[in-house]
Amino acid sequence: MRILICGINFTPELVGIGKYTGEMAAWLAGRGHEVRVVTAPPYYPDWQVAEGYFAWWYRTGQVNGVAVWRCPVWVPKKPSGLKRIAHLLSFALSSFPIMVRQIFWRPEVIIAIEPPFFCTPATLLGARLCRAKTWLHVQDFEIDAAFELGLLSSGVMRCWVAGIEQWLMAKFDWVSTISERMRQRLGQKGVASGKCFFLPNWVDLEQIHPLSCTSPMRKALGISADQIVLLYSGNMGNKQGLELIIEAARRLAGKSQIRFVLCGDGCVREKLQRQAEGLANILWLPLQPLERLNDLLNLADVHLLPQKGGAADLVMPSKLTGMLASGRPIVATAPVGSELGKVVSKTGVVVEPENVEQFIAVIAQLIEDSEQRHRLGNQARLYAEQHLDKEKILARFEEELKKTGLRAEG
Repeated sequence: MRILICGINFTPELVGIGKYTGEMAAWLAGRGHEVRVVTAPPYYPDWQVAEGYFAWWYRTGQVNGVAVWRCPVWVPKKPSGLKRIAHLLSFALSSFPIMVRQIFWRPEVIIAIEPPFFCTPATLLGARLCRAKTWLHVQDFEIDAAFELGLLSSGVMRCWVAGIEQWLMAKFDWVSTISERMRQRLGQKGVASGKCFFLPNWVDLEQIHPLSCTSPMRKALGISADQIVLLYSGNMGNKQGLELIIEAARRLAGKSQIRFVLCGDGCVREKLQRQAEGLANILWLPLQPLERLNDLLNLADVHLLPQKGGAADLVMPSKLTGMLASGRPIVATAPVGSELGKVVSKTGVVVEPENVEQFIAVIAQLIEDSEQRHRLGNQARLYAEQHLDKEKILARFEEELKKTGLRAEG
């Protein structure tokens, strides 16, 4: 089957949305499908184009058996609501001619990875010209989140964008997303239930697994065996509400057995570091390469997963899968009835968003109770094995793609 994928993030060597797109493409190519990807140069989460790539030039190449077209994109140094829109729009415009050009290859299925929804017109037009079937995969209701979190505030703009989004989504043959609550939201946006498909983020259970010994990173970072490591690893952006961790570290500064580790990059990292000046119990690490990810996740005694309340059920943090697979308990901030809250309630402890007192109390409880940490960690690993296995999820996805492709041929 000839499969064309369009998504702004394609970074198989990193974590996050770009990694999932890369793994999906490589897995399908490994199964004998012809796969092409139209994407941007790597820029996330640093918000700067990676070394060896160019923001304003087209580039082609092969990555893990997948043909990749990288298109120009404007990357703001300090992304705000309107700057993000301009950023996404720049990729939609630069990728449009490349998407149209692919009609001569005659793909059978065209997959658009959202965000950004700006790329959906090119997907739909290309599919119509070559009679391909269309699949929209929603990783993140980024525009909804921007309004909920106050990054964008115009009510008129929200109504206008929502109307266009609903009209575009209705044109796709299939629409998938990564959580049941997000699938329900698709229904609220007018997508027929028969067209919705649940495609959760997955994890490679062989690549990410509990270590039988202490993580080698602990010694390398000078963290003693008796210290409790509270780890946040991932993007440092507005949706995460990482100020909560900084405040917790400030109030727990007198407890020498606690060490906070914040790993990653993003648009608010510098701001967070300024807020944390003078706190010796926080260790800052850059984003780690994929080959060190398992050691990093096993560094944690407890994983921290803050999330602002306004983002509940608009996103499902991609970092969650690795946390679960590492077999460590999670402290997450989320409304109890949210999708994230339901998952973490089985594998850790859920705290109401931005509730500093409760967040600190839960941390203190887990620090003192090694048996509870061990029990919740085992439950986390079990959940990953039962629900997030990469091979099972992608095999089910492939079966649906084959059905979609057969309908295209018919």
